[in-house]
Amino acid sequence: MLLNSGSLAVTSFSTPDVWHAIVQFIIVAVAVLFGNILRRKVKILKRSLMPSALLGGLIILLLKLWPAFNDIIDKRMMEVVTYHTLALGFIAMSLRASKDSNRANTRTVINTGTLTIGTYIIQGIVGLLVTIPMFIWWRNPDMSRDIFYSGGLLLPMGYGQGPGQALNFGTIYQLGAGEQGINFQGIDFGLSIATIGFLVGSVVGVIYMNILNRRRKLTMNGGEEVAVHTIEDYESRNDIPHSESVDKLTVVSAIVLLTYGLVYLLMSFIGGLDLGNFGEKTLKPLVYGFNFFWGILFGSLVKMIIKKLLKMGVMHREYLNEFLLNRISGFMFDIMIVAGTAAISFENLKSIWLPLTIVCVAGAFITFIYVRWVSFHIYPTYKYEGFFAMFGMLTGTASNGMILLREIDPHYDTPAANNLVLQNIPAMILGFPVLLLLGFAPKSMNATMITLGILVLAFIAATLFLFRKNRK
Repeated sequence: MLLNSGSLAVTSFSTPDVWHAIVQFIIVAVAVLFGNILRRKVKILKRSLMPSALLGGLIILLLKLWPAFNDIIDKRMMEVVTYHTLALGFIAMSLRASKDSNRANTRTVINTGTLTIGTYIIQGIVGLLVTIPMFIWWRNPDMSRDIFYSGGLLLPMGYGQGPGQALNFGTIYQLGAGEQGINFQGIDFGLSIATIGFLVGSVVGVIYMNILNRRRKLTMNGGEEVAVHTIEDYESRNDIPHSESVDKLTVVSAIVLLTYGLVYLLMSFIGGLDLGNFGEKTLKPLVYGFNFFWGILFGSLVKMIIKKLLKMGVMHREYLNEFLLNRISGFMFDIMIVAGTAAISFENLKSIWLPLTIVCVAGAFITFIYVRWVSFHIYPTYKYEGFFAMFGMLTGTASNGMILLREIDPHYDTPAANNLVLQNIPAMILGFPVLLLLGFAPKSMNATMITLGILVLAFIAATLFLFRKNRK
């Protein structure tokens, strides 16, 4: 509310709209703190290796069963926060310095990237094999449909990519279904898969780890945190001062936001073009849905420009502090997990609980079997470390993979951690056509069937590539 006094306009800071966004972030922050307390104090939760952010999101989700609290949470804002934190987290990751490792060779990195894409593909195939038959034969009493034939493709987005991409593609699929008169709650379907994926990675991963531990096939770390001992973990020799005329964190954060500004300019430019019916309904939603991908590209470009300026002597200080960039990406992904989980609506899940359950159970089973099978082949000297790192990532996020890996390889003595980081480049190159294909599928049943056929062929090709030395 503005109070006019002559030419002076004074904002009333007591109005709800001034505090609305801050209240939402306070709820998220409190949930994270409570989740962290539970994880550290409740032994079974600590042993489960469940991320504190996920526990925080589940706390909010459970509180939403109380109608009064459900009205406090702004579902739309939680979706927006999930969308933006995904891109900002990836930008911070892409701005980090690339470090060569003598423990991860190119062949293994490419194989790891292929394993990532192969898992996305088989998750998509399994998801479609559930949702297509259910779309054909399952009806409500009034003969309406609540499941979308291509909805199963949200399985690799939720399990393989996490809440951010589950939200992006869930929105695209929900809009596509609505245009065809289908009441499909794609956003809640995708976010629920992502949340269940975190639980699968934590619970199933830890159960299997304990089984192997009892069989004396590996030794667990017991949940101990790995300490940081050297100043090199925090800064490099040529860093800008921690606090001069501007704080170092402010500078690094400003570079991240500047990079996201370039992403916004690109998406706005494409969004302003007249691309016809196909562009409006297919291309533009994908452009905005790929905000994380443009973030990675522009992040890499900004990093390259800064390195060039340093080499030319135009810049004299290193502005991209890797420790702070890691903290920014970690912060963004933690907020993304909480907000993505909090955005789920129980009311919207009532009509899709059966396909959601079948998709998640089938996805967990096939992901475990496929990742274990391939990991034992491409990581012969560290098969369990490689498996747990990849299984955690391909059901949750990269941080879940690192959490599981740390239990059996606390000092990262195997190349598994490096594989997990370096595989992003080949995975991005191989996975981009798959993401475009997933954007094509919801246009019609024929498009979905074509997508399914291409995914089957792509899965065969990826598997043959991974087992190229032992095709029989």
